[in-house]
Amino acid sequence: MNTRPVTTPRLILRAPTIDDVASVFAIYGDPETNRYNPAGPLTDIQQATNVMDRWLAHWATHGFGQWAIATREAPACVIGFGGITLYKYNEVERINLGYRFAVSAWGKGFATELARAALQFGFVELDQPQVYGVVRPAHAASIKVLEKIGMQHIDELDDVPGQAPSLVYRATRPV
Repeated sequence: MNTRPVTTPRLILRAPTIDDVASVFAIYGDPETNRYNPAGPLTDIQQATNVMDRWLAHWATHGFGQWAIATREAPACVIGFGGITLYKYNEVERINLGYRFAVSAWGKGFATELARAALQFGFVELDQPQVYGVVRPAHAASIKVLEKIGMQHIDELDDVPGQAPSLVYRATRPV
């Protein structure tokens, strides 16, 4: 398992630890960060612990996964979680780019910076020919991030019963 941090001009991307559970709950439990999440926010710390357990198991099995994201200016303060994971698109498992940031980190270009680093990680470190992303159709800010890093809308995914399908984006490794 390669748990060495990845750095960008402004961010530190590191493997999460169980000590990050409170940050998971703060970010994933915030109704504002879940505006486009059909499942809604986490409601208790045990749910955050369960999320962390899944992330740590993914890291243990695959050697990569969700990063805890901090700024270089404040490395002890987690502002979000994101990266590359294996994710089921209904029955098809794909290399998926995803992220969620605390509201205080919005509008500063951190999502784009993280997404570029994650895409590079997927192509170079994981040697993947393609990286996917799935986004709710009303989530304009995330759609803009995916398009800004060169991902293209290729499909729809009927993943939320009774709601409009999610949009599937894909980036292909440059030749």
